[in-house]
Amino acid sequence: MIFDPMADRVLAANSAACRLLGYDHAALLQMTVTELHDGQVPTLIVFTQAILDKGSYWTTTLRPRHATGREVEVEYIGSRLPIDGSRQLIIVCLHDLQERRRRSIDAAADDFMGGGLTEWQRAERVFRDIERENRLILRAAGEGIYGVNAEGKTTFVNPAAERMLGWSAEELVARDIHSIMHHTRPDGTHYPHEDCPIYAAFRDGAVHTVVDEVFWRKDGSPVWVEYTSTPIRDRNVIVGAVIVFRDVTERREADSRLRAALAEVDQLRERLEHENAYLQEEIRIEMNASGIVGASEPVQAVLRQIHLVAPTSATVLITGESGTGKELIARAIHEASDRRDRPLIRVNCAAIPRELFESEFFGHVRGAFTGAIRDRIGRFELADGGTLFLDEVGEIPLELQSKLLRVLQEGVFERVGEEKTRSVDVRLIAATNRDLKQAVQRRQFREDLYFRLNVFPIVSVPLRERRDDIPLLAQHFLDRESQSKRMDLRFSEADIRELCRYDWPGNVRELQNVIERAAILSQNGRLTIDLPDTHRREVTATRANQKPAADEILTDAQLRDLERNNLVAALTACGCKVSGPSGAARLLGMKPTTLASRIKAFGLELEGLTR
Repeated sequence: MIFDPMADRVLAANSAACRLLGYDHAALLQMTVTELHDGQVPTLIVFTQAILDKGSYWTTTLRPRHATGREVEVEYIGSRLPIDGSRQLIIVCLHDLQERRRRSIDAAADDFMGGGLTEWQRAERVFRDIERENRLILRAAGEGIYGVNAEGKTTFVNPAAERMLGWSAEELVARDIHSIMHHTRPDGTHYPHEDCPIYAAFRDGAVHTVVDEVFWRKDGSPVWVEYTSTPIRDRNVIVGAVIVFRDVTERREADSRLRAALAEVDQLRERLEHENAYLQEEIRIEMNASGIVGASEPVQAVLRQIHLVAPTSATVLITGESGTGKELIARAIHEASDRRDRPLIRVNCAAIPRELFESEFFGHVRGAFTGAIRDRIGRFELADGGTLFLDEVGEIPLELQSKLLRVLQEGVFERVGEEKTRSVDVRLIAATNRDLKQAVQRRQFREDLYFRLNVFPIVSVPLRERRDDIPLLAQHFLDRESQSKRMDLRFSEADIRELCRYDWPGNVRELQNVIERAAILSQNGRLTIDLPDTHRREVTATRANQKPAADEILTDAQLRDLERNNLVAALTACGCKVSGPSGAARLLGMKPTTLASRIKAFGLELEGLTR
């Protein structure tokens, strides 16, 4: 073709150029050069300017527009064609690059064909070696490998895939492999072709990796696999995919066992943490293997009862005043039983809010109620295999007593918010300072639960009824104080006599507190026994129990003093507790409201009586 660069016109073109570009001669001459190279004006200007400056130039970057609209891949070789002094044209030879490549291939084929039989045999050996190496690689691979074409039909299957799937290559090749061994999800639901990641690889051209699916063996059993589906391209056209997979069933089962073991470890760890939180002090008192100090007949009777009931699984009900050592008896029973290697879990029923009793006893699951942010083990489950000590059992709400009775009778319960029934093996020891028989009569305690708890009753004797043990207990507490404070503390005979004269309404707990206070107040090893107004109590009690002589007339002031002293004696004896079964009102035979009015009338301060 001949161009006029200044006029931007095609001036001439031979028939070969017309055939290459798809235009007839007249149409081509009507076109501008820039129109023929639509969108390539900068490249065209550079090419033209190079020819005009250098006299000749060539390029393969220009793509003239074919009559059908496609670009023609050509090589331009241009030369300057001077016409006169002021006008210069350009003559361009167009070479079809695709045709040139075809000629090169044909030439190579002619050379190959010209080599004769020897060259053919050499090429066949090369291809045979390549095929053999590929087969060796496929056979040696430990992973399963198979190929599919763009229709989803199997093209090849390696031996590892045959072993893992149970299908032979002959049974799979040329068949739709998805419908054979990938047709169903792990849960058994149908797996549609359009959702299959293996087929998606030759549809979207992307690599798809799946780590948690199953292939189905010939015998119908699943094999958990992880696989990668990679598209295969031929001349930029996707013709299929190759799938590499491995059997992860054993690894998955091992992971499952590991997760189960870790969950069990977490459960045991949580249980151990709760046990450590609830376990009481386990220091054994050297004076007595049971931890109970005393040589009096009441104490020996309790020890004999402990010795009888400890080896059994019978429920024990310990009754007695506050501070008499009911928990110590429960611990002695547990330590002498076959359950000593499991924990003794103590529950103070009087300290649990009414609405939390069920959760405290049986536990709850997360979300069972507001504030239940995680699962919690109840005291019964925590004491499984051991002993559960219910202190102040008479304070359990009536509506919960039926559930407690069920656990005692059947050994089963449910956590709050959970339907799963759990079994426990718990030995129950209960304690109370209330008269449960009267509570049953007043319908404040279930009769059937009372009889279930009262299988083996033990009475914890108050300290005033075993005064012979007061010196032993006092010395025991003093030894502990001496050891903790690293001081040499001793009682005098007067101290022992003073302790033995006191009635100890707070029992052993009060004695322990008095000894601890005496050790704190001691000076130079000398104890200061600070009893709560002992003389006044004795004098008041004596005068309250005496009747006036027949000829003795008491004045109104004396009567008021006598009544006041009697109130003081009753309040002190009851630890300043006004109402309740162990309150001063019951002791005096009057209503709690009447007693409160008289306390106010006499100007008595309860805090002053307890110091």
